[in-house]
Amino acid sequence: MKSDDLRHKSNDQLKDELLGLRKEAFNLRFQRATGQLENTARVGQVRRDIARIKTILTEKRKAS
Repeated sequence: MKSDDLRHKSNDQLKDELLGLRKEAFNLRFQRATGQLENTARVGQVRRDIARIKTILTEKRKAS
């Protein structure tokens, strides 16, 4: 997920995206704990995407 793509989304769209990523991160943690996780790199990708969205939301909040 590119930050340029995220900057063009509205706050509501970003919050929805953030909620979906948090749910995915939760599921990935369970898969890792039960030994069912196949793509271990996805955990890091999701964490970075969450941080990226939170950063953009903060930037937008400070700009207004």
